[in-house]
Amino acid sequence: MVARLLPDGRRLHLQDGPIDLVIGADGAREAVAAAYRASAARFEGLLDELCAELALLRAAAAPDRPPDGVVARRMWAAVLPHAAHAFITPMAAVAGAVAEEILAAMTAAAPLDRAHVNNGGDIALHLAPGTHLAAGLIDRPDRPTLVGSATIRAADPARGIATSGWRGRSFSLGISDAVTILAGTAAAADAAATVVANAVDLPGHGAIARRRARDLQPDSDLGDRLVTVAVGPLEAAEIERALAAGRREADRLIGDGLIVGAALQLAGRVRVAGEFGVLPAQDAGHAPVTAIPGIDKMLSGHAVWTGRRPSGQFNLTFASRKCQIELTTSSKS
Repeated sequence: MVARLLPDGRRLHLQDGPIDLVIGADGAREAVAAAYRASAARFEGLLDELCAELALLRAAAAPDRPPDGVVARRMWAAVLPHAAHAFITPMAAVAGAVAEEILAAMTAAAPLDRAHVNNGGDIALHLAPGTHLAAGLIDRPDRPTLVGSATIRAADPARGIATSGWRGRSFSLGISDAVTILAGTAAAADAAATVVANAVDLPGHGAIARRRARDLQPDSDLGDRLVTVAVGPLEAAEIERALAAGRREADRLIGDGLIVGAALQLAGRVRVAGEFGVLPAQDAGHAPVTAIPGIDKMLSGHAVWTGRRPSGQFNLTFASRKCQIELTTSSKS
């Protein structure tokens, strides 16, 4: 396991195999240090907990088959509302559920003004009364450019943000460049982002290339389902039709109380559903996380690195384990 401060001196980086977290917190110096220590302590062994139930987590979610672990059960609960409408496994919520668990450990350990746990773009948030956080919105995960910002205030119901799309880390059945979801929890946002991104689609279109998930990743939970690998030029009307399909799915989830809002992006066009106030990038104000001088010395009990981000060498320990799984890059159904 790796635990270190990032070069800015205020954010914590935790990594264990494929799970890679960037954590920030605002509050008294001692409180932030205590929260960071708690996050590292909870993070240790979490991957092994998930690996112990991997077979169940890769199977279609069912009401009568809950997993045992705390994080695994959170994943299962997040996807279960979608299981009646489409094939989905608990793996669709793994990144958000992990982020939630680490955030819960932090807020239980110390009083914080604000905190966020970012697991590859799936983010769990803590906001004390009167605080807010501005989240950047990108157009394409593979070519990230800030196109806007959504400000989340303490009085708002959203405490989770997640993004999905065919260009991202996970497989997608749809063609959206990115679908960003605001929801009450990070796990709920993670699951919903998968569902809405899948709905942004033009079935049978000749400009869209698809391959079986298992041909790209032999142990994918999507099996023989076709996932998007390329999207060619589309007519303006086709783009609008695909976005409209995704927007209908987002509206349904909002009506069911499963999400707060959504921003859908395809070929440079953005459609918004629900409470998702997007500001243009030039107007997007980001309140910085306070730097904590000397906090590295307060993170006793865990290794702390400063300077460059750890390289792939840290995956060597992970590669020797029996459980070989790409948790943060796993396929989502």
